[in-house]
Amino acid sequence: LFRRFLNFYFVCYKQFKPFFTFTANPNPKLLPMQAEQHLLADLQFDVVQASTGKRFANYLIDLVVFYILLFCLGVFLALSPSALEVLQSLEENWLLDRLVWIILYGIYMFAAEALFKGKTLGKAITGTRAVNEDGSRISIKTALLRGLSRMVPFNAFSAFGSPSYPWHDRWTNTYVIDEKASQHAIQY
Repeated sequence: LFRRFLNFYFVCYKQFKPFFTFTANPNPKLLPMQAEQHLLADLQFDVVQASTGKRFANYLIDLVVFYILLFCLGVFLALSPSALEVLQSLEENWLLDRLVWIILYGIYMFAAEALFKGKTLGKAITGTRAVNEDGSRISIKTALLRGLSRMVPFNAFSAFGSPSYPWHDRWTNTYVIDEKASQHAIQY
């Protein structure tokens, strides 16, 4: 029985082997495993990192959208007397006020990148997207980590330089790519 199994295994292996491998160097002196290479081994992704100007435009557009959303939230909260008291107490304590806005900004960026697969409104306008180092789509966990790392004070200053590689990209092993200049096989 074991002998029949081995015979069946080798027959199937020889028949289906050409679909998964190809001979890179058909030299009969080499061992069979040395002459074979996986089909996708030489596949390369051409991913172009977004320029510093596009990254800055993303930041400005997203900041404007964030402040518009905050204004709408403020108008909605102003209709409630108890919420109005909370907002007035925030104005008195500038440190707490700043902390709340930083947290809300991180939540906004997380929600946008998680819902729109690595894009925010700013990235959609400039034709860029946040991706993992290998060019694949970011996960919800990665979007959350990117949002949390944006809450770190002075994160915006870490984006200075060319190419722009701020802390929220470094700490999460992600890049912001220019979609028009990048060519890769990953479908979104």
